[in-house]
Amino acid sequence: MKLGALLEATKIAVPEGAAGIDVRQIAYDSRRAKDGALFVAIPGFHRDGHAFAKDAVSRGAVAVVAEHPVEVRVPVAVVADARAALADLAAEFFDHPTRRLKLAAVTGTDGKTTTVHLVSDILEASGAKTGFATTVDFKVADHEWKNETRQSTQEAVEVQEFFAELLVAGGTWGVLEATSHALALRKLRGTDVDIAVFTNLSPEHLDFHGTLQKYLDAKGELFAILASSADKGIPKTAVLNGDDSHWRYLADRAEGAKIVTYGIEALCDVQGAILSSDASGSRVRITASGQSVELTLPLVGRFNVHNALAAAAAGLAAGATLQHARDALSHARAVRGRMERVECGQPFSVIVDYAHTPESLDKVLALLRPLTKGKLIAVFGSAGERDQAKRPALAEIASKYADLFVITQEDPRLEEPEKILAEIEKGAIGAGKQRGADYLVIDDRRAAVSEAIRRAGPEDTVVLAGKGHEESIIVGEEKQPYDEATAAREALRALGFGA
Repeated sequence: MKLGALLEATKIAVPEGAAGIDVRQIAYDSRRAKDGALFVAIPGFHRDGHAFAKDAVSRGAVAVVAEHPVEVRVPVAVVADARAALADLAAEFFDHPTRRLKLAAVTGTDGKTTTVHLVSDILEASGAKTGFATTVDFKVADHEWKNETRQSTQEAVEVQEFFAELLVAGGTWGVLEATSHALALRKLRGTDVDIAVFTNLSPEHLDFHGTLQKYLDAKGELFAILASSADKGIPKTAVLNGDDSHWRYLADRAEGAKIVTYGIEALCDVQGAILSSDASGSRVRITASGQSVELTLPLVGRFNVHNALAAAAAGLAAGATLQHARDALSHARAVRGRMERVECGQPFSVIVDYAHTPESLDKVLALLRPLTKGKLIAVFGSAGERDQAKRPALAEIASKYADLFVITQEDPRLEEPEKILAEIEKGAIGAGKQRGADYLVIDDRRAAVSEAIRRAGPEDTVVLAGKGHEESIIVGEEKQPYDEATAAREALRALGFGA
């Protein structure tokens, strides 16, 4: 695009003499800038993009968008909010793909990734061609690949580029995981949403948002986007968890959209009933608009029934039938790192799960406690530079359910690792647990996993919580390669299993 046309379309003043410059890329990371790039300088949490404008120009950037003047040898357009500008520029540069693509977006504290997968499965069962972007993986039509970025929702440039690629691949529906960080940082600005799904809300990311209300407000941005999105021939629909008290607040944010509730306890538009459940899944009845279907959901736990109901409600809003939902949910597969079993022929269970909040850890341990005939052993940590208040709560919950638990590292980042461990341990001490008898503290995560598995006997369950699908541990600013399931297999092989 010509720089003048791009800036004018996004209501950014065009620097004198710059209108005719060709722009071939939008870049916000100077290291990725190429010839013809428009570099957008973003003030970050650890680094300020303005300091890297010269580097971007040296790599080929032909213009800069910044929040204040910077001394570079290319034109500079000054804006009040670089993040908002980045989103607007990205949407315009990729020709607003979500105006032509139908889009469902899922937000909430827990269950987003699984729900996105299930929504995609139901839409595919109804004949749609889908793509999705989640914490764990990406899908464009028939091609799937791992998300190795450690970002649940990508930056605005990648979001718009992803949906542009899905359109080219013949996609008809996109499904997106929409995090509170992404919404607060306006990564989805300029994205049209047709169906917005809310899973649940519990305290998380309060280090970033400040209060639970502000966290809820960030989730509410998705429903404000839904309300303002262009009409593409289907009703805008807010799909809300009627068993979570926050749904009414979000319904108010979705002004003008159709409201569809789902739930088990509350009386909802899409009503679920758990007929039976065991370690392999649940037998479920789903009722909507006077029709019912029964199915066996091969995903463990009540929370996965809620995820399935959310997906069914979204599917119905998109035009799928209850029969499509039944067929897709009956063949649901566990998402990598979500209640993932590691099998090497051992006489006990080893499960990898992403549970990293007190609420999600409580759900997982409460689910597995009655299903475990022997000891329940848990391994967990807490990320650095994130919700310090939750650290002792994690150990308090482990104290309630586990026979033994191991406190270890997750992603210490720039925090002192020993400090994180000590803050978690306060919860164990407060619960009256004894170090060495009831719990262990092992800094090295591989060693912690190995020790937990070494101590497991027949019919025990070892839960490795917090890392899930992630393939690194962040120490300082370095990503050190690490995969929880691989660490578990190595520990099992060291004991003679799966050899």
